[in-house]
Amino acid sequence: MKLTFVKMHGLGNDFVVLDGVRQSVELTIEQLRFLADRHFGIGCDQVLLVEQAGLAGVDFRYRIFNADGGEVEQCGNGARCFVRFVHEQGLTDKREIRVETLRGVIVPRLEEDGAVTVDMGLPVFAPDQIPFVSATDDLLQVLPLADDEIAITAVGMGNPHAVQLVVNVDTAPVDRQGPLIESHPRFPQRVNAGFMQVVDRHTIRLRVFERGVGETLACGTGACAAVVAGIARGLVDSPVCVAMRGGELSIAWNGTGSPVLMTGPAVTVFKGEIEL
Repeated sequence: MKLTFVKMHGLGNDFVVLDGVRQSVELTIEQLRFLADRHFGIGCDQVLLVEQAGLAGVDFRYRIFNADGGEVEQCGNGARCFVRFVHEQGLTDKREIRVETLRGVIVPRLEEDGAVTVDMGLPVFAPDQIPFVSATDDLLQVLPLADDEIAITAVGMGNPHAVQLVVNVDTAPVDRQGPLIESHPRFPQRVNAGFMQVVDRHTIRLRVFERGVGETLACGTGACAAVVAGIARGLVDSPVCVAMRGGELSIAWNGTGSPVLMTGPAVTVFKGEIEL
């Protein structure tokens, strides 16, 4: 099977994007892992699949597969690349589209300056909806890790996040704690681990250990979750500049009942064809 693909990235969080509208794409977990492999395949954090919409009033269906081959609910940086992809491929001429994901409909918009703004929907704090095993809905939750324990805020942004406050992201124990948080039994579907440093009321620094991937240069939903957690805890005010190793995103949230808006770049790197 030969597949055409486009390699893209959002702040260094990189993707192999496949057009499932004009070509048939049915991939096994092994094939997905091969595409994501940086030595033997193309190399990416996630494989993104564009499909025809399955819901009325929606333009496309958006599927996301992590580097380990597992399908996940949401990817913010990928959503920005998604809207640029469908424009560049001539699949739509709409600047704002409605996109079906595993966790609902998102609305990305291609701005005049080339940036992309995505309405990421409402954040979720209810433990059973994240999902997160907890007897309370407290913003701060103690999470035991081996011989240590940390305080986290659990947030759902279409996918689960555990955000903790750190003094300095450069020295944060991302490599050590990331895998332990990701697979913690209180997160039955695993979780993305965010390490947030507050710089000022409108700026944070962030590192994210993504489930099924490891640490990435940027994470869109992770940026949204960190800002939501920071605002809810009274640490920052909207809008917030989120500085990650791959670059910066602007995140706006007006509080309970309001959607989270994410704005940032989406870049096409190259196009190609691969045989599976």
